[in-house]
Order: sequence, then structure tokens, then C-alpha cells
Amino acid sequence: MDYNEILEKARGAVGPYCKACPVCNGLSCGNKMPGPGSKRPGNGAARNYEAWQRVFVNMDTICSSDLPDTSFRLFGHEFSLPIFIAPIGAVDIHYGKLHTDFTYNDIIIPTSIECGGAAFTGDGVNPDIMKAAAETMSRFSGMGIPTIKPWNVEAVEEKLDILNSLNIFAAAMDIDGAGLPFLKAMNPNAGSKTIDELREIIGYAKMPFIIKGVMTARAAEKAVEAGAAGIVVSNHGGRVLGQTRATADVLPEIVSAVGGNTVIFVDGGLRNGVDIFKALALGADAVLIGRPFVPAVYGGGADGVRALYAQYSAELKDTMTMCGAHSLDEICADMVHVGA
Repeated sequence: MDYNEILEKARGAVGPYCKACPVCNGLSCGNKMPGPGSKRPGNGAARNYEAWQRVFVNMDTICSSDLPDTSFRLFGHEFSLPIFIAPIGAVDIHYGKLHTDFTYNDIIIPTSIECGGAAFTGDGVNPDIMKAAAETMSRFSGMGIPTIKPWNVEAVEEKLDILNSLNIFAAAMDIDGAGLPFLKAMNPNAGSKTIDELREIIGYAKMPFIIKGVMTARAAEKAVEAGAAGIVVSNHGGRVLGQTRATADVLPEIVSAVGGNTVIFVDGGLRNGVDIFKALALGADAVLIGRPFVPAVYGGGADGVRALYAQYSAELKDTMTMCGAHSLDEICADMVHVGA
């Protein structure tokens, strides 16, 4: 079963926002998808997608014919692909009742590992969601990256107690969740974090800690100052989403500011292996892809995740071959052109 067949099956299971489109470009769900993007005003999901279409690859096949190597080393662990599933929560609300966050995570956590990557998982108002995801990860040597909302420091440390006890591979915080009004109104509440608060949280974690939702060079520098082992260039939080620049547009500035000082992931609008190649050429170390994996799960379960990973892997390797890159380290800015 290929991904198009899986999408066809998913169309009978997702809704009312997601349409399981052939290309997840944010147009059909524009200003309708409250969780994973496309919030009013504007449509940041579509802007992210469109920005990657303005980056072109430079073909060059006058080179050796060695097979491309897509292996990627992160925090001492070897992955066969630099492709991670992005955290998505409240899937039953945003995508349909066939799955909950619990069942969705139970599929993506082990299957992403099987496919050579790993899954970031979401947090939510129900604390059992993160706990259950961490317990699933613990059955697979702790592999996975739970993503914690920017609750107050005490609440974050309580969640880290769980992750520390289970020897989880890495943890993250989607700092841009500070812009979600319903989280700010809760008890414990969520909100922006100072460098000192982030430093305390990162110091409390017994695993590498990643800050997700970084969209400026200065924010990246502050995350590094706080001790972040990695950052995710991402703009999925809060109503301001529709008025932010695309992740492809800010990535080079962030790489220039902190590249080499922390691991840089990029998330938003990447929809195939060619886009993944472009992101690596612009300086990202790895990518996060979220929205396409949801219809993959709804239409095919674990097989859907396998099919999507296989598609991305084949497309990335093909692009590397056509551009003369035989390893991820060989992918560089000269292999792409940013323009109209």
C-alpha cells in the first residue's frame, strides 16, 4: 500500500478540518485547523509550504556514483534518517475520533524507531498523555522526545521527574505554546520563559533538552545561552502564527547565529524528500514533519507511517544522488538556490 492509497482510506476517517489532501499545503484547511496550524489571521501553514517551493535544488551528477548515506547522529545515537515526527496533540478534536493522542502515540513511537527516526510527542491538558507516551518510549530504550508545554517551572519539573525516571532519550519544550490563551488561563498555567527559567529547567533534565518554537536569531542565541542541546525552528503556537515569516525564510539567519553551537531542527511545510534536502542544505541538522503523518496513521496505522517514511527516504536519496551529495555532511548551501 503506497501513500496515495493510504490517503484515500484516510479520507473516510478524518475530518472535519483535515481533508487528507494529496499535498498537505494548508489551503483546504486554511484558517480552519485550530491545533496544527492555519490559525487566523492569515495562514502560516500555507506560507511555510510555499516558502520551501521558492528553494530550488542545483543538479550536478558529475561525481562519483557512491550510494547516498542518510545516517545521522544525534546525542550519541545513530539514526538512519534525519527525519523526526513532529508533536501533534488533540488528534481526536482536529482529525477525527478514530484515534486519540494515546493510540496515535502508541503507533508513531515504535514505528518511527523501526523506520530509522524517532517521534516528538505532544503534551496536553491531560497529564496522562505525556506520561503514557513516556512509558511507551521506555519499552523501546527510552527512544523518543516528549514535548512539554511551557507550564510554570514547578509543573515542568514534575513532568521531568517522570522522564528522568524512565531514562528518556531527550525532551523538548514548545516554547511558542506561551501564546495559547487557554493554557495561560489554566492552573498550572503556561507562559513565556526567561533565560534563567529555561536554564533551571534544562539543568533539571537528565537528558538533552530541545527548545521548539524558535523563529529569530536572537531567540536562538538565548536558547543556547540557557543551555539548550537543540532548537526547533517552528512557528506553530498562538494566534500570531498567521503573521510570522516562514521557517524556510528564517532558517539561514538562525544557522548563521548559532550553527555549530546547538543542533538545529526545522519544522513547517516540508512535504517530501526534496524539501528535506533543501532544509539540510540551508543548514538544518534534521527536520520535523507532523501533519502528513496524521492521515498516514488514520488511513494505514503503522503501515501508513512506514509508507511515508519509505517515500521520504527514497526521495531524499534520489535528490542527494542528483545533486552530488553522498552523505548528509556533503549537503551544502551551494546545492540549492533561493529565488522566485
